[in-house]
Amino acid sequence: MKAQALSYAQQYAAQEEAQRSKGDGRSSIHYPALFLFLGDKVSPAIGPVLDSCERKWDNAGGVMALHAAPAGGKEQGRSQMQGGEGERERVMSMALPETAGRDPRTVRHDIYREFHEDSRYLAGMNRTLRQLGNSIADYGRLYSSFDVIHLSIITRVDDPLNVLLPEVALLARAVLGQSFKSVQTDLYALINEREQGENFGYSSSVGLAFLRELDGMQLTDYTFKAPLLVTEEGLSIPVAHGPSALFDLVYLLSDKNERGMMSPHGMDDNYEIIAHISLLKNRVRPSTDHATGHGGYNNMTFKSGIRGSTGRQGYASAGFSAVRRPNKQIALTVLYHAFRYLAEELRGGGAAWSLRERQSLLGLNPEALRERAAALLPDEAGIAEMTGLMSHGRPSFSELKQLSLREAEDLLFGDGGQAYFRRNFAEVSAGRTAAVNPAREWAAVLAAQETAIPPVTFYQLAEWTAGQGEAGGSVLHALRQHMNGLRSALSSAQEELERLYAESVERQPFQRVPLLDKRTVRNFIHYLFERVYGGKYEILRLESELALCLRYDAALEQLHLESRAKVQTMEALEEELHSLALNSIGRSNETVDRNIMEYYRTVTEEVMKDMEARRGAGIFFSERFMGSLSELLKQGGAAVAERLIEICRRELLAAEPFALPFEEELLRRANVAAAYENREIVSKEELFKRLYRSLEEEANINVRLFEYTQEHRHEEKYFFGDSASEFLRYAFGADETTRIYRIGFVHEQRRSGVEKLNLMGGFHLEDLLYYRNGKVYYETYATSGYRLHGVEAEQLPELR
Repeated sequence: MKAQALSYAQQYAAQEEAQRSKGDGRSSIHYPALFLFLGDKVSPAIGPVLDSCERKWDNAGGVMALHAAPAGGKEQGRSQMQGGEGERERVMSMALPETAGRDPRTVRHDIYREFHEDSRYLAGMNRTLRQLGNSIADYGRLYSSFDVIHLSIITRVDDPLNVLLPEVALLARAVLGQSFKSVQTDLYALINEREQGENFGYSSSVGLAFLRELDGMQLTDYTFKAPLLVTEEGLSIPVAHGPSALFDLVYLLSDKNERGMMSPHGMDDNYEIIAHISLLKNRVRPSTDHATGHGGYNNMTFKSGIRGSTGRQGYASAGFSAVRRPNKQIALTVLYHAFRYLAEELRGGGAAWSLRERQSLLGLNPEALRERAAALLPDEAGIAEMTGLMSHGRPSFSELKQLSLREAEDLLFGDGGQAYFRRNFAEVSAGRTAAVNPAREWAAVLAAQETAIPPVTFYQLAEWTAGQGEAGGSVLHALRQHMNGLRSALSSAQEELERLYAESVERQPFQRVPLLDKRTVRNFIHYLFERVYGGKYEILRLESELALCLRYDAALEQLHLESRAKVQTMEALEEELHSLALNSIGRSNETVDRNIMEYYRTVTEEVMKDMEARRGAGIFFSERFMGSLSELLKQGGAAVAERLIEICRRELLAAEPFALPFEEELLRRANVAAAYENREIVSKEELFKRLYRSLEEEANINVRLFEYTQEHRHEEKYFFGDSASEFLRYAFGADETTRIYRIGFVHEQRRSGVEKLNLMGGFHLEDLLYYRNGKVYYETYATSGYRLHGVEAEQLPELR
């Protein structure tokens, strides 16, 4: 059930994102874009980065991705791609040397050596990159210009395969340069500090080895030359670079922000950052852009801003935050409240039924039981036919009158009378009683009551069928009291019969005919069957009613077990849905997470009541909606959840109250409790202030620096949203006189939320706490014989 509910919430969120994005008017990129993912460890980034582009870019259909990794490497990134086979085909693979099973002491060195010694790698890379260039050309109609391509290389700092970064980057640039006038290359280096775990020393050493190499690549006098281009005949052509920095900009992104806190979203924010920076640098600005004059991004300005007075190019990082309509949380909350609403309707039905009415519904009132038991017996008139039984000989009345009734019957008929009564009355009655099936008889009655207004459901049945000591209106308890009365009456009747049997024939009040002995005996025989077997008939009726009651008793116990099980399934389901909703919201006190449960309880109930008012009471238990919940529960809680999910998706979430712009939804949600708890109403300006502060605090830069405000810190902050909206107009004016950073807007016609990207740069590797902490491990491993580089250490810049 949990997987069911989460899948529904994700589907709703994706659907809302898609619908609202279509309505929002997505951005477009100007030039083609290629994401090159280097190494196995960056595999999890592939799907999220491309998915983010797909959500935000109108022409993301032409974005290509290349995964440079061992041929048998992880595929998890590709499996995260949404959509059809066409999308997954846009992630091409480029084979590099295997990393698994290698000696960790020399893995980076061995990979480097194998790559340069085995010509198959370069030949394969050349083929793949040329195929990629042709594929990008196929999408040329999607872009404004084909002069430039934006190449974004993404790697994890601790992945040994990034020892080949210069070769991979320059070869990609050389091949792409044959199709494009310019290849703008950025590097995104991901630092995953959460995953280091027990291998923190070795992982830090490998990460630092890469950062030391990277520092060399970013020097203004960096040069590199290698025979990287390979023709189909196997001829090699040298590729040269420099003297200049290898990458236009290098972004270092960690899962620990500059306050030293681990991001609750792990690396997910960094994947969003990559897609947003790519859009920021490569966006088509429409002529109708409302944000004109609000400081659009300029790459040269940013590069200049992060270059120190010494001319040394600084590194960059970023932070990301978003306020979006919390679609997953809304979907799960609505599912819970819809379930709770239906459960309350089911619980409340039948409350006004008296015990007498409950008994009558199930045919368990004393009158109905007596009538039913009487109907199970053969007609009492059949007793008169027993007078025709053959007697044993012809005893005279003088022989009979001294005997008791039992002795007289024995003399006349032996056990013939009892055998006849047993065969023609008791056995017939027992057979008819055994055929009574209360559950089958009740099925139609209870099914009809389940759809009545108000309904009688398993909630009431569980209460009504509770045993003694529970609810005062228990029909089972009343039935057992009735059975006790029957047993008492049966005992009295049997005692009465025994007394009668013991009386003498002479004292019995039947007609004697003087001088006609045979007529007197015949009269006695009529009296015997009428009086004695009439008593036996009444005893049989009581026994039959008791047997009937026992069948009803067993059926009621079974009905109680079934009803109670359904109630428990409902209670467990309600608890699970409640837990899922709360867990999706979390414990955050942020503006965007506030009052989701309270607000959507009200909204859900209003929508459901409105549907009942328009379509009729009980609509939710019609076949088009839930149908018989009792029948559904026989299939388990998952079947109920599945049917309710469909109703939420088709009916509730499609209702008008769920289509508000995010600002209006936030404001209503912020004030949902004010009416009944006398809280101070949150004004729109106060809400915007909280929202602005929340976006800023959550967009902390995703890298931990030794000095929080390093010497050459340069900051730029960009909002993605409708720049004409009230909130973004507020954001542009906030801190206008005191801010020391550049602010800009990426205008997108949007109702679904707002995003913020904070850019910061100007620091150097030695400013990184990761660098400072890892340096001691790197030096220790290096002096302990670990070969952490492909080239000799003398060719690398000094550790700072």
